[in-house]
Amino acid sequence: MGGVVEHEDSGVPRPVLIIAIALGVLLAVGVAGVGVYGWYGEHRLRQETAAAEAARRTGPLAAAPIPAPEAQSPECAAVMSALPAQLSIGGAQVPRRPLAEPAPAATVAWGDAEHDPVTVRCGIDAPAELTPTSQLMDVSGVSWLEINQGGDSSWLAVDRPVYVALSAPADIGTGPLQDLSKLIGGKLPKQPVFP
Repeated sequence: MGGVVEHEDSGVPRPVLIIAIALGVLLAVGVAGVGVYGWYGEHRLRQETAAAEAARRTGPLAAAPIPAPEAQSPECAAVMSALPAQLSIGGAQVPRRPLAEPAPAATVAWGDAEHDPVTVRCGIDAPAELTPTSQLMDVSGVSWLEINQGGDSSWLAVDRPVYVALSAPADIGTGPLQDLSKLIGGKLPKQPVFP
């Protein structure tokens, strides 16, 4: 009795049955491996994204250069020297963040691993958005022009001898704007928006 031995119940040759079972097992192992690899890859990507986000929020902040002809003025020196070492953001005290070199004059930033940067710049040029029909908001006696750019907002104090800008994520609330308004109101005299 030579030849292929058939399995008595199914009529399928034993080697074919063994190959079919082995292929089924290999397929199950392969699918499980892809699932584990996919989970690991997704987990690793999340970790890398979190690490990149933390790195973006820490270390020296690269502040883009913008024209600030009055940055060296006595008015800007008065404002910049009065800015706090920590800024209250959502109930947390957020420290100053160093600026990458070359750092723009009259620029200060706050931020840490859990808070996007908030910056104050002094002595900048009048923004193109400031027109006689611009909607201004009064905060503690200081007139502000809001400029939204993507997910960030910039507020410009427009009724002082120099323009002062606060830039922050749009969802940060008005606490920093109120604090800066009080500081500016005490350091710089009010003047007409369009002298």
